[in-house]
Amino acid sequence: MSFGPPPDVSQASFPPGWTPPTAVEKALFEARARGDWAAFHDALARTVLYFEVGRDETDADPDGVFPRFHRNLRTGARWWKVFTMGMLPAPQPDLVFARRSLRWFARAWQPTDPPTLLVNPDSPCEVALPLGPAHSTEWSRVAEHVGEPSIAMQLRSLHAGGPLHGPVAHGLACGALLCVNNGSLWNAMAWHGTGYGSERRRLREWWGITSREEWQYYLRSLLACDASSSVWEFALGLRRTIARDFGGHVDIGYWRQAAANVLRAGAGSSTVLSADGVTKSEPRPESETEAKIEGVQRLIGRITRYEARMRADGVLDEGRYVTSVEAWDLGRASKMARWGLGARFGTLQEAESAVVQAGRSAALSYRSWQDFSAAYILGRCLHFDEEEFGDWYQDMVSAHRILMSEPGSPWLNIPFK
Repeated sequence: MSFGPPPDVSQASFPPGWTPPTAVEKALFEARARGDWAAFHDALARTVLYFEVGRDETDADPDGVFPRFHRNLRTGARWWKVFTMGMLPAPQPDLVFARRSLRWFARAWQPTDPPTLLVNPDSPCEVALPLGPAHSTEWSRVAEHVGEPSIAMQLRSLHAGGPLHGPVAHGLACGALLCVNNGSLWNAMAWHGTGYGSERRRLREWWGITSREEWQYYLRSLLACDASSSVWEFALGLRRTIARDFGGHVDIGYWRQAAANVLRAGAGSSTVLSADGVTKSEPRPESETEAKIEGVQRLIGRITRYEARMRADGVLDEGRYVTSVEAWDLGRASKMARWGLGARFGTLQEAESAVVQAGRSAALSYRSWQDFSAAYILGRCLHFDEEEFGDWYQDMVSAHRILMSEPGSPWLNIPFK
């Protein structure tokens, strides 16, 4: 578990039966085999590292860091075990991890820490690094020079340990836009994400989720495509109907007028069958109806402007339009399943079942990955962007281009239907 003399090889060959899970482990193994420690340290500094933490302590103090150190029972040697993204074990209820950079380890050193940072233990790319004060070791100086790694906006795949084809991979690929945006492994079903505490924080701050029951509620809502505005689906569904009736072309003025007609027709009194028999509802006030019409017509304008921009940016083909924004819910469902697993609100089996369901629903609603992507981007922008065409839009366009062009992309290797 020390460096030792490097093998006399010009090009490393992997041990029989072992495939580097990601490009990171491949780079580490090859640098180790060459004895090129500068390259090893550089590759390690440019990725993120995970280490075991106490779950109970993290639950009690989410802002604290509570590392679990390990000891060799035979020799008494103490280690701080760290793992790269592709080498993490499957999630277990009480085995949880935090995520940090190599620079963080250099700066966080305390005299009571173990003397050794053990990278990817029990693997072909295992290396023991000496722990000490900042700048006292070669790796800590490299880490300080590199700084915080930039992993966002990259397509990252598990080449071993993650599905690349089949229903699970298809469902995971529905969340690929966010995975590329965040630099996470698109096909990691055994999800650790940003670490246990950070995954819990994500769900709490963005969704208000603090329990298993709340996670289950939101996951069901996303899978049922009930988490987005019904007004969006009303407007898009009306355009689908007009396109079907008029052979595909939809004039925006006609679309707006049709929306007004439908809403006014629905504002009058109506007869409904209730538990107590037939009852008659009161008509809505005219001012309420007109306000609703104005809102829908503004929405139609927003939709058409986003679609025009997506055509200009190559997300939508000429003549195509978004038929539904259910992709926005289904893509998030694919990620919510994994976020819940990372936060230990759900099991691996539950997460996998939800991922498969999201993929199946997406295949029923859209014709291609491109159509799915455009619908996801539109839903995200209607929710967040306010027609600024800022990061909420630009980041997704960048992720879309990566997924539609890089040879290892799931969107180029997994049939949509």
